Amino acid sequence: MKRFRSYTFFTLVGSCLVGCLLAFTQPEPKVDSVINQGEHLEYRVHYGFINAAEAIVDVSDKFHRVKGKACYRVTAIGRTTGAFDLVTKIRDSWTSYMDPQTMLPIDFAMKQQEGRYYKEQRVSFDQEGDKLTSVSKGKNSAEVVKDFKVPGDVYDVVSAYFYVRGLDFNKMKTGQLTAVKMFYDNEFIDLRIRYAGKEVIKTKYGKLNTHRIIPQMPNNQLFDGKEAIRIWVSDDANKVPVKVEFDLVVGSVAMDLKDYRGMKETFNWQ
Repeated sequence: MKRFRSYTFFTLVGSCLVGCLLAFTQPEPKVDSVINQGEHLEYRVHYGFINAAEAIVDVSDKFHRVKGKACYRVTAIGRTTGAFDLVTKIRDSWTSYMDPQTMLPIDFAMKQQEGRYYKEQRVSFDQEGDKLTSVSKGKNSAEVVKDFKVPGDVYDVVSAYFYVRGLDFNKMKTGQLTAVKMFYDNEFIDLRIRYAGKEVIKTKYGKLNTHRIIPQMPNNQLFDGKEAIRIWVSDDANKVPVKVEFDLVVGSVAMDLKDYRGMKETFNWQ
């Protein structure tokens, strides 16, 4: 992949969990829609006790019409805070409009402002026509339009996050692998996710029953190892990522749920 810099934010919320195409012999896991209109999640990203950034995932409480379809709109935001904001100011956002019937993306928009780097991208998906169009623009550059053939159903980073949240983890075996596919930064990306079983974890709200899932990362210069990201998803109807740990080449970073509203059901904090 060309760039990994922005993965230090939305990936932590679960964006490593992208797309969906099984490439293994296991039966396909059952998938349910976990989108709850009005859901709002906020996360604290930190190095030990030092706050570094925050991440937000917000589901609009109403449908938005795109290409004649009523769609879900989900926006994810990643931004540095405190001293880290003075060193390298980051303001990234990703917005996906998804078909409520298929959970496939219809339109996607991304803005990245990371120090002096700036980029905008819009992606229009034609899932039935097996194609998509990407329009990218830098800070001082002209728009670049590219058309791509789509190799089967493909997700953007936001819709893929919800696809994976919709997997029926209770029917998955420990060690089971799922292959996922998405389109990001003008590339088709295949990742694998390993289900690592159930675990009770401690949070600021109390203990919680969770499922642990581990994306299998491709070789890159950001993450330290193939299983550098570990994600704990609530074992309930919400299926919310409540904790993420990941190992970077510069050290370990964690992300914890710090605020939430609009859940499908009340969390069973212990």
